[in-house]
Amino acid sequence: MMSNPISVILADDHPALRVGLRVLLDREPDIAVVGEADDGDAALALLETLLPDVAVLDCQLPGRDGVSVAAVVQARSLPVKIVALSAYDDDRYLAGMAAVGALGYLLKNEAPGCIVAAVRSALRSESLWTAQQLARVRRWQAEVEALRASLTEREREVLRLVAEGLSNKEIAQVLTISVRTTDFHVSNVLRKLNLISRVEAAVWAKEHLEPTDSPQS
Repeated sequence: MMSNPISVILADDHPALRVGLRVLLDREPDIAVVGEADDGDAALALLETLLPDVAVLDCQLPGRDGVSVAAVVQARSLPVKIVALSAYDDDRYLAGMAAVGALGYLLKNEAPGCIVAAVRSALRSESLWTAQQLARVRRWQAEVEALRASLTEREREVLRLVAEGLSNKEIAQVLTISVRTTDFHVSNVLRKLNLISRVEAAVWAKEHLEPTDSPQS
């Protein structure tokens, strides 16, 4: 007697790619695509409702990205195995997906057979990470930690408030310092992190600052 097929949800904002993946996976007798999503919020809703065995997540989804979706799956202990799929061989995405429990990171130009095999391996909770990918993740994490350590306690406080959308004047009021001093701290943060804008700084803070880095009330 044949067991139930592996249930899969596909999340990608490119319809043609989703169709290709569905055709690829559905032709396998032991795999069934049970849902598709074209953005992160829709993907998360499907995952919570259908609880598939495996989710194939694009890293760059509109709205909530793939890393954020996988993070919620991990935080809520949903019984879903995550396989990341991306057009970008990018250390940031590699590290992000590794941190939230994805079992592997595949590129969209992988041979079709690799994607099918990845779904089956994911069901068995087998790691799909290569030694090279894991080495890149460790190097990225070390670089981020070095950057975080380069910031003073005050600079981390300022950065957290930048991430909350406060202006330099508002930050100065919260921290009871002058606007000129705030300007100095913001400039130092951007220089140390090799960032250009406050928007980039806010993104960096949300991804890499720990909750304990928040300013004390």
